[in-house]
Amino acid sequence: MLLRKNYEEIERENLASYAMKSQETQGRIHPEEEHPYRTAFQRDRDRIIHSNAFRRLEYKTQVFVYHEGDHFRTRLTHTIEGAQISRTVARALRLNEDLAEAIILAHDLGHTPFGHSGETTMNELMKDEGGFEHNGQSLRIVTLLEDRYPEFPGLNLTFEVLEGISKHSTPYDFKQKQEGQKGQATLEAQIVNIADEIAYSNHDLDDGLRSGLISLQQLEEVDLWRENYKGNNIHDNHDQKVQIRQTIKAIINLLVTDLVTQTEKNIQDNKIESVAKIRKHPSNLAHFNQRVDQKNQQLKDFLNKNLYHQYRVERMADKARRIIRDLFEAYVRNPKILPQDVYQKIQKGDLRRHVCDHIAGMTDRFALDEHTKLFDPHSRV
Repeated sequence: MLLRKNYEEIERENLASYAMKSQETQGRIHPEEEHPYRTAFQRDRDRIIHSNAFRRLEYKTQVFVYHEGDHFRTRLTHTIEGAQISRTVARALRLNEDLAEAIILAHDLGHTPFGHSGETTMNELMKDEGGFEHNGQSLRIVTLLEDRYPEFPGLNLTFEVLEGISKHSTPYDFKQKQEGQKGQATLEAQIVNIADEIAYSNHDLDDGLRSGLISLQQLEEVDLWRENYKGNNIHDNHDQKVQIRQTIKAIINLLVTDLVTQTEKNIQDNKIESVAKIRKHPSNLAHFNQRVDQKNQQLKDFLNKNLYHQYRVERMADKARRIIRDLFEAYVRNPKILPQDVYQKIQKGDLRRHVCDHIAGMTDRFALDEHTKLFDPHSRV
């Protein structure tokens, strides 16, 4: 039988000196007894997976709204793909896989329905109350809104997981979240940022091709695509769908391999021997080399130009903004139409923030159904 103390010993013996060991966690906001079989970060991962917010990711938009097709990514499938890449990189660098996995499983919990258009709209609606940002909302969910334990609100996660959520960063995030954050996060949190980027760029590319919104001809201008599409070993007359999937697989492998090798080089060049040195380092140690980073940026620029603002995507985004705005204004105007548990919270104050929490927690399909119930006179309420 393997007990928690055995796992902690395995970490001490096998993980790198700069890896975050679960026994060295800075702990939880509300002290708890340790579990006999699971480490602190394993418990965090399990608590996130069992949360209501995690299950709702199944019906939240990545790029395409869930009813566009069964095979398009949702926030949940994106999170799972990102977790797989995070574990691969963490394992190769001898980092704490459980910590990396826990951080990325929680990183999108705070997303509104309808993707980034929903988040932008919510930020505008909440501008006089401090705004809205999905990483901050993820923290709010795991520290306050999840209601599973009698002893404390939220999930009572460890400091390192909370830090990884709060310092998560992508090009689509609002800048204000970085204010006041001192020092670098753990290397596990740093690799999660890049793993998330690798996951969303490549599965958005896959979904864009599947939808027909981008074409193979357009992708000829993207170096990563052109080099890997022509360089794979599939015969020319093979099923094109398989060739596309193998090309995306090759791009992911190239990016993951470069992230591992460049990060390892950065660790050696800077003589990083401890978590403390990572925290004191002036910049992130986890990143691509310059050549690969430029090619990856070219891919992201291509997707931004040709997919994220494409006609169908923009039409759905415009509809999403109106749905969220309509719901928000209706709830604020008459809080009695809210569910009873939400209405009770509002009696204690902070009406707009509780309305924001309620809408941000909705799935795409729930928001669409709720909008129909409230604004279609022929629909049952």
